[in-house]
Amino acid sequence: MTKLTVAFLLAAAALAGCANAPVTSMAPELKPAAPGSISAGKGEVLWLGQAAVRITTPSGKVIMIDPWLVNNPKTPAAYKQLGALGKVDMILVTHAHADHLGDAPALAKMHNAPIYNGGGIGQSLVALNIVPAALAQRFGKSGTAAPFGPGGPKITAVRAEHASELVWKNPATDKDEVHYGGEPVGYIIEMENGFKIWHMGDTGLFGDMRLIGELYKPDLVLIPISGYTAMGPNEAAIAVRDMIRPRYAIPIHYGTNPLAKGTPAEFISALGSQSTTRVVVPEPGQKVDF
Repeated sequence: MTKLTVAFLLAAAALAGCANAPVTSMAPELKPAAPGSISAGKGEVLWLGQAAVRITTPSGKVIMIDPWLVNNPKTPAAYKQLGALGKVDMILVTHAHADHLGDAPALAKMHNAPIYNGGGIGQSLVALNIVPAALAQRFGKSGTAAPFGPGGPKITAVRAEHASELVWKNPATDKDEVHYGGEPVGYIIEMENGFKIWHMGDTGLFGDMRLIGELYKPDLVLIPISGYTAMGPNEAAIAVRDMIRPRYAIPIHYGTNPLAKGTPAEFISALGSQSTTRVVVPEPGQKVDF
């Protein structure tokens, strides 16, 4: 039995006793992902450790979110070579911290793929000559971007409860400087077939998660469970079970440092028997087809 099968069965078993758990015809499918591989005609989520996620839409648009890869201890070795991602059409950054902004500038230049940010980091990236102006696209919280036209995926920036300092090493002095990093955000990605993913970035628990859930009705949430710098398993369970109630949840942002102690098992346990959400637990480098 493969690791990915074991991970999925453990998650399913933890929720098997829930009489309210829905039986759906669209069960998520987990597969190991070869570098650069993309499933044709499906919505695909490839988790690469921490908050780094590659989303491929049914029409084949590739959206990279928070691409901290090269120095990410959880990123599979093959994906530390940025070219292994294959094509990248656009990049979303939730906030300026190094484990989220990560390799976004390098990927943007490699693929001529614009970095979109709903919190205001773009102007700092341009002013500090980290990326050219053409690769920094700005929109705002509650704003919706349609970068591929009216028939393509749509991205809406929503609130996140966190910080967003931009630490930049000045090449003239070789010293770190702290600059304005905008505000933290999450993103609702609506695919061409209507399936909605909420990448929550780094966030603490806040009451408007209920409103965001009611307004956008995400099918899948990518939710941090690390604790310390974001929600821990208990807070994430409250968000999923009591506020958002998505069909699926994938825990992210855990296990990369000693302070990121939350685990998927703790998250599943905290959800309890009343949750109707199916938890999917991929290993870094495994993809989930929807």
